Amino acid sequence: MSGYAIAQIEVNNPENYKEYLAKVTDIVAKFEGEFLVRGGEFSHVEGEWKNSRNIVIKFPSYEKALEWYNSEEYKPVRQIRLDNADTNQIIIKGV
Repeated sequence: MSGYAIAQIEVNNPENYKEYLAKVTDIVAKFEGEFLVRGGEFSHVEGEWKNSRNIVIKFPSYEKALEWYNSEEYKPVRQIRLDNADTNQIIIKGV
């Protein structure tokens, strides 16, 4: 069963955020993740959707997604994002 990392991001410091973008792709790939949505056009149709950037990453399993998020490789890169953007994020099991 696949696992997904789903995030809503509002970048506050675009210049510094570029470092996150440059580093995260290789780490996601190392954990067999695949970006399904990375930014892109969207239509807000219901509820509150405060952030302008949306991300969906598919992993081979829920456990692999959590392994990526909690990995030593991702930890310093994650901090770059946290320092330069507001984020809502979940890791969720697929069907």
